[in-house]
Amino acid sequence: MQDSFPYPVKRIGIIGGGQLGRLMVMAAHKLGCAVTVLDPHRNSPAGQLAGHEIVGNFDDPVRIRELVESCEVTTYDIESIGTEPLIELVEQGHVILPDPHLLALIQDKLQQKQRFAEAGIPSADFIPMEQPGAEAFRQFGYPLVQKARRGGYDGRGVAVLESEADFDRHLKTPSLLERRIDTDKELAVMVVRATDGEMRCYPVVEMVFDPAQNILDQLLVPARIDAALDRQARQLAMDTVKALDGVGIFGVEFFLDRNGQLLVNEVAPRTHNSGHYTIEACVTDQFEQHLRAILGLPLGSTELLSPAVMLNLLGEPGFSGRPRVCGLSQALAIPGVSIHLYGKAETRPYRKMGHVTILDADLDRAREKARQVSRVLRIEGEEQL
Repeated sequence: MQDSFPYPVKRIGIIGGGQLGRLMVMAAHKLGCAVTVLDPHRNSPAGQLAGHEIVGNFDDPVRIRELVESCEVTTYDIESIGTEPLIELVEQGHVILPDPHLLALIQDKLQQKQRFAEAGIPSADFIPMEQPGAEAFRQFGYPLVQKARRGGYDGRGVAVLESEADFDRHLKTPSLLERRIDTDKELAVMVVRATDGEMRCYPVVEMVFDPAQNILDQLLVPARIDAALDRQARQLAMDTVKALDGVGIFGVEFFLDRNGQLLVNEVAPRTHNSGHYTIEACVTDQFEQHLRAILGLPLGSTELLSPAVMLNLLGEPGFSGRPRVCGLSQALAIPGVSIHLYGKAETRPYRKMGHVTILDADLDRAREKARQVSRVLRIEGEEQL
């Protein structure tokens, strides 16, 4: 293994300048790496911290080539990017990780589900639905979940239909239908896989969603499950990433049904909202771990140092424009609280503006502190809607 590096250690390209890219830039600087970010908007959250930024769309082959050719390794913080230029660049010998062929598969939720089925990975029963129609929905049976094959995230591109009376709310796009799971908990595991196939698994986390917005509201670690189920979830997460043959960090989301069965929901081939707690709560955070994997460096420890609760800090409803952080001092006065603001120039209702991690040796105390934070800390805007 190489153990002598010129400075900077590596030149890393990141496609996507959002909060995940921003936190990755910070981790890259810790490792002595130089970073270039590609994003449609100048002064993006990641671009503010990177040494260099390229302004361009995620499907612009000219700008993508400019980024990749200027860097030794390229990665991404978002899935909605054009894969054809990336595949062409890989075929020309450039290093892009995770592999864009894998990204293309994961971008299509139907192909993702089919790969799970081929590998024996348990997930909800499904059928393809290229042209949604009332009769096909009726034959599949209600209640059901319809998922757009492409483009869905944070609850977008998903329709939960309880009965035939809900058909008018269906997605008019190529999609797939899934059996609705009678869910007890939603869980997630971050898994890292190195270029040589070595894998390490982070603790199982429990996700609590905002029912109105279907966006992650609270994350608890460790998850409130028994030891046997914890082991099963970790193993299934690693089996899933191995089946995808990926390199880098992956977020694997599960449903735990009322019968105690684990079903894989989705996989994200990147750093993930459900791994933000690792910055304070684990020996090696998910951003540094991803970089270690794609750079061929030794993987770090995934040991949990403290129980934690993570809250998304969302833009308050009724406000837009330049953000105003309210209750910052009160929140920071609570022991164990760490606040991350993402540098976004404008807020809007329910936009992810930051996150908060609360550490405590006792998870119940951490949850109580999280409730205190939620009562005082909010992101408003200069304009009222």
